[in-house]
Amino acid sequence: MRRSLRHYAVVLALLLAAAHGAAAQEGPERWEDDIRAFEAADAAHPVARGGILFTGSSSIRLWTSLARDFPGLPVINRGFGGSQIHEVTHFAPRVVRPYAPRLIVLYAGTNDIANGKPVDRAVADVEAFVAAVHATLPNTRIAFISAAPNPARWHLRQEMQEFNRRVRAYAASDPRLAFIDVWPHMLGADGLPKPGIFVEDRLHMNERGYAIWREVVGRFLAEADR
Repeated sequence: MRRSLRHYAVVLALLLAAAHGAAAQEGPERWEDDIRAFEAADAAHPVARGGILFTGSSSIRLWTSLARDFPGLPVINRGFGGSQIHEVTHFAPRVVRPYAPRLIVLYAGTNDIANGKPVDRAVADVEAFVAAVHATLPNTRIAFISAAPNPARWHLRQEMQEFNRRVRAYAASDPRLAFIDVWPHMLGADGLPKPGIFVEDRLHMNERGYAIWREVVGRFLAEADR
């Protein structure tokens, strides 16, 4: 009996340790390698301050044609992993502040909702990101790319659309904020996500998808950079 109790105690301790380790991996620290890679790149090739910073989750990280898509504009890509909004805020001192950008283009929030975060909380995290940026960079403009529709998360479309509605309204409350709506441009005539603009995971975009973003975001940048 004693051996059995000891056995269960050991198993429980191992399970708790594993759970703690898994929880640690779910925090912002999981992206530390990505952030250090940015810092190493900046040390090797310093980036001029006052440019246009794109940051957020994997749809930004995978936008590898960003500089080619906006020639002549001082764009820099600092998207990382499958990050959530609060994680971008956590690393803002390292992925935003050093560049003192005149404009930030943020795409984040879809991972938050896909991981079960309520829309209210996701919107509050957007507001927290803005507050963190404007605490040290009060004149920096911030543009939010809307949550994008995709087949893999189409079952969450109501939550995504509500998130978009709330962020659009929030952006309208401050002249330093803007909302870039890519949602309708990624839908077909049937009202569903265009099937030909995604890679095999049905979540991330291929070149045709990024061509849509280039056009929609490009129009905004042309007006914002006047």
